[in-house]
Amino acid sequence: MHTAPPPVDSPSAAQDAGAVGGADGYSVDPFADPLAQPHMAEREAEPSADRDSAGAAFPPAAAAPDIQHPLHPLHPLQPQAAAHGGPPQPSAQAPLPLPHDALAAAQGRGAREREAAEAEGEALSVRFNQDFSCFACGTRSGFRVFCCDPLWETIRREFDGRSVGMVEMLFRCNFLAIVGGGPNPCYPPNKAMIWDDNQSRCIGELTFRSEVRGVRLRRDRIVVVLEHKVYVYNFADLKLLHQVETLSNPRGLCEVSQSAGSFVMACPGKHRQQIRVELFDQRRTNFIAAHDSEPACIALTLDGQRLATASSKGTLIRVFNTADGLKLHELRRGVERADIYSLVFSPKAPFLVAASDRGTVHVFSVGHSQPQGQGQEDGGGGGGGKGGGSSGAVSALSSFGLMKGVLPKYFSDERSLAFYRIGVHTRMLAAFGAEANTVIVVGSGGAFYKLQFDPHAGGEMRLLEAANFLATEDEQI
Repeated sequence: MHTAPPPVDSPSAAQDAGAVGGADGYSVDPFADPLAQPHMAEREAEPSADRDSAGAAFPPAAAAPDIQHPLHPLHPLQPQAAAHGGPPQPSAQAPLPLPHDALAAAQGRGAREREAAEAEGEALSVRFNQDFSCFACGTRSGFRVFCCDPLWETIRREFDGRSVGMVEMLFRCNFLAIVGGGPNPCYPPNKAMIWDDNQSRCIGELTFRSEVRGVRLRRDRIVVVLEHKVYVYNFADLKLLHQVETLSNPRGLCEVSQSAGSFVMACPGKHRQQIRVELFDQRRTNFIAAHDSEPACIALTLDGQRLATASSKGTLIRVFNTADGLKLHELRRGVERADIYSLVFSPKAPFLVAASDRGTVHVFSVGHSQPQGQGQEDGGGGGGGKGGGSSGAVSALSSFGLMKGVLPKYFSDERSLAFYRIGVHTRMLAAFGAEANTVIVVGSGGAFYKLQFDPHAGGEMRLLEAANFLATEDEQI
């Protein structure tokens, strides 16, 4: 289905976090029953300058439909019709015997094929959904959604050659948040649009005076990240609930918990080395001095009880208790500086996976923990070899608590349980697969890897599958 968004309008300077309205210029209820309101556009929106910062002009929420209704379809047995009219075919993703061959096949297309792929829409962004069962990518012509296991394109929305810079899913439901970006943005980059895939249209928008750096979704909240502020909205009526000031945050760092019983949010604080943890249900804020340099990546467990952080140096990853800020683990990725692109906790087991620009993926065990003192600067000491990881679950020396005060700090850092060398310094994200002890790695260039690790012996992970999810059918591996 080809759905063209409305023309790009100029950014509104009326207010930083105020404007809420329908994508077609009307004020709509994003969760009103479309059968009860067939036009979804009963009254005109007032100018954004006339609205208060909580979006008061937005009508009260009507009886909300089940927002967990799955994106239709999100199953390989029920494929979405492709843009050319026929159903998409399964990608021939046979496991490849050698990592080198897999890498060459997944990323080593020639210049002509690469240019053709860019014309169709290389990924401008890639992000997993909250349970890592799917991932969405913004492209130069729209956005696409894929199931992870098995790898399958399930949704493709194209906007007449206009690009989507960010896509945020809400588990597997029909609501997504999209932000324009790239060479020809479909919406202004200062707007966060709420997209209903059942209607194939945007049903609400949040307009700001500066570019949107990130969007995070919960079943009850929408969180929009700007460079110096984070705004929290109620999902049912888009009412502004909270706003938090941060240090300059060009990466859009922010994570939220997903448990229904609590709402925890982590974002940069107002100081360079600081992480701010908002415990909204307890009406309490904790500030954690995570590193001696600015944070580069953060992660929360689904229940929000643990926080993982990596600094701009990328040599150490630290895990904290969000309730009191105590450090539970200090994990060593390596000795060389690296840009950590993603940190993800396993939702089912005590593991943490990290991916960096060094071309490596590391899995750490974070099960047993004891509160530790605050560590030193991230760069000291040696590491686990160039771009690699230790084959043991945890450094043997780190298990001898009595030795920590005698040996250099480097020897007490916990090493990775398992690792995998992709070998290309490109932007990669990693998450845990649906099968036990598996890791899914995706890259903005289209690379897809499914890896398996031994939770007891550790060592180098085994490649199970490699593919290019952006390749056309005749380019598939």
